[in-house]
Amino acid sequence: MSVTNVLRDGGYIQNAEELTGPFGAALAEGKLIVQRCLDCSALIMYPKYRCPTCFSGNLGWHQVSGAGTLATFTILRYGPPSSFDVEAPYCIGIVKLDEGPQLMCRMHPGSDGTWDHYVCEQRVNFVPADAAEVAERPAAWFSAALG
Repeated sequence: MSVTNVLRDGGYIQNAEELTGPFGAALAEGKLIVQRCLDCSALIMYPKYRCPTCFSGNLGWHQVSGAGTLATFTILRYGPPSSFDVEAPYCIGIVKLDEGPQLMCRMHPGSDGTWDHYVCEQRVNFVPADAAEVAERPAAWFSAALG
């Protein structure tokens, strides 16, 4: 299939709500999902219109465990985009899920209100944010795994 045919065959970015809406809806229900190719079973994150493995458009959603490893993280103490001004400081990270895909996420602070306890390669778990937070910013939130 040529690039020209791909662009004619449904385009690439048509409707962001169609593409990411199920992810946000699942977060609102306290679930973490990723796309799954229904032809080759590849798990996909971030949502796409085509499977990056086999290029199929036959995609669905798959609930994942939410367990993973913190690949990297950063704490933003000042200078965030204006829509995050009221939240500084806050922490964002990249988590590699046990099922394979990795995603950018928000990190919950520890009981001391800081993120000082996080280290790279640490085990983390998906811990849903409250519904109001998800409605405003649909992001997956993670915390350090216990034990």
